[in-house]
Amino acid sequence: MSLEQEEETQPGRLLGRSDAVPAFIEPNVRFWITERQSFIRRFLQWTELLDPTNVFISVESIENSRQLLCTNEDASSPASADQRIQEAWKQSLATVHPDSSNLIPKLFRPAAFLPFMAPTVFLSMTPLRGIKSVILPQVFLCAYMAAFNSINGNRSYTCKPLERSLLMAGAVASSTFLGVIPQFVQMKYGLTGPWIKRLLPVIFLVQASGMNVYMSRSLESIKGIAVMDKEGNVLGHSRIAGTKAVRETLASRIVLFGTSALIPEVFTYFFKRTQYFRRNPGSLWILKLSCTVLAMGLMVPFSFSIFPQIGQIQYCSLEEKIQSPTEETEIFYHRGV
Repeated sequence: MSLEQEEETQPGRLLGRSDAVPAFIEPNVRFWITERQSFIRRFLQWTELLDPTNVFISVESIENSRQLLCTNEDASSPASADQRIQEAWKQSLATVHPDSSNLIPKLFRPAAFLPFMAPTVFLSMTPLRGIKSVILPQVFLCAYMAAFNSINGNRSYTCKPLERSLLMAGAVASSTFLGVIPQFVQMKYGLTGPWIKRLLPVIFLVQASGMNVYMSRSLESIKGIAVMDKEGNVLGHSRIAGTKAVRETLASRIVLFGTSALIPEVFTYFFKRTQYFRRNPGSLWILKLSCTVLAMGLMVPFSFSIFPQIGQIQYCSLEEKIQSPTEETEIFYHRGV
């Protein structure tokens, strides 16, 4: 059966994962467990996975890469020097969800995050007049964040579509409300302090991004996520691990959006005091947009690398109901992006 035919009955499911073979380990999970990478190696890995061309990888190419990883003995080691295997790992990690083996939609692959977020963050931080011009950038920013967080989060638990839809709506509504507060305060009260005008939107953007992650992925801490041994065998579902995964992702988003929003504000504050700005006031927006793109271009791989994709937790700290026999003292869980 071809991938296109298979997708008609089970959309997004890629070849290389058979539900009839219990011992099968998802290649992406095997990669992240085997590669106990340092922060630097994770950062370099993410700079490759965030290559914008990964958004446009064809289904056929991904399918071939997955088959290579599942059938080639050399692919069992992620450190293989074979260029074909390295490219196959890159395509698999950049496009396939580790929990479900489903293809991640193109617009929500990690490689699409920066092209969508950088201009949206710039617009959301730009002083605008009019309710529509204030609300629309925030709605788009929060809606994309909520969809990205949900799609790239942990998917090892069962969830009804209605539950997920309601959580997404709540995440968008609550984070949008937080995001527009500074603009409305400025429009109503006309804040004059230069640093207050700059820092207030940054503070609320950080809170909005944190709220977005917490709301869109809250089911992970409610229902629990799968925990595994080093062989990838699922030992049970843990709420404690789910809460830890959400907290780590929340912390990484705070670092990402806080730094990416603060750096352009600092640069523009000092730039407005120069003679060049007085002669070319329109250059301020070009500088701010450039700073936002450059800051996010650095901070996206940085924030994605702060915590490993497959996190570790002490077995003794999990719930008592998880009684699977194992000699491991440390258990693994998929944190998500």
